Amino acid sequence: MNTLSALEICAGAGGQASGLERAGFAHALAVEIDRDAAATLRLNRPSWQVHEGDVREIDGRDYRGVDLVAGGVPCPPFSVAGKQLGADDERDLFPEALRLVREARPAAVMLENVKGLASTRFADYRGQILRELRDLGYEADWQLLFSSEYGVPQLRPRFILVAVRRAKHAFEWPAPTGTPPTVGTVLGAMMAQGGWGGAPRWAAQANSIAPTIVGGSKKHGGADLGPTRARAAWLALGVDGRGVADAPPSPDHPADHVPRLTNPMVARIQGFDPSWQFSGRKTSVYRQIGNAFPPPVAAAVGGAIRAALGAASGSARQTQIA
Repeated sequence: MNTLSALEICAGAGGQASGLERAGFAHALAVEIDRDAAATLRLNRPSWQVHEGDVREIDGRDYRGVDLVAGGVPCPPFSVAGKQLGADDERDLFPEALRLVREARPAAVMLENVKGLASTRFADYRGQILRELRDLGYEADWQLLFSSEYGVPQLRPRFILVAVRRAKHAFEWPAPTGTPPTVGTVLGAMMAQGGWGGAPRWAAQANSIAPTIVGGSKKHGGADLGPTRARAAWLALGVDGRGVADAPPSPDHPADHVPRLTNPMVARIQGFDPSWQFSGRKTSVYRQIGNAFPPPVAAAVGGAIRAALGAASGSARQTQIA
């Protein structure tokens, strides 16, 4: 399978990057401003060129001809928690992404954000982005995808923009892959690693997909699994969502213990490969994981982009969540 090149901005801890890698893309550059997240990228892929800094520091002309410009641009401008300021929010990096597209002229573009960007109040903003891309010669479209439709054990809706300029085939959004595994199926073995006797019973109870993992911002307090409603949903699955544990339950915990997830467990819920490691302290690691784009979804969309560009599809590195 021939490898395509990618320039990724706002790469975070590598959720989108590792998914695109599964789909057969090699990173010419990954840009990430957070120190710990950039360290995570280097830890897992020492061969990647990682720019630790602001995307505004990158000149797209240095990457002219790259196959794909991708990124998970910051979601606060379009999220309820971020007050949905949109283009008036200084954290809105869509203009910078479009600048890089103008300068690099990639064959394709893939940008993802929260479902809030799909709301009516941002219709003009979305239309403006589509017009700019079409003026540059791209066929572009937005789509709301649910991560659960691609093997990820949480709903996690993501609003994704794909634009293709040198397509050999019409771009088609990836078809759902079937019923997602349950939280118990995905985490049962991990919950039993410490010798807790209640793990089989817990896994049987956790028989649904998870609420959407929330990473939060640096202004947020310690690591927890979200606001009150999310914590109630976690509790229905037998999980204490008020924090993140350092280790799985031990043999000393009673059978009816309500455990907290560890960071490696949260990473599995997000669809990261078990081999993917994270750099930083506990809360930083949780935020990196919680803010990530699930790799299986990125792999599915990346594979669809490859097909549109006429490249061989599918990667031997595809992995199952369960």
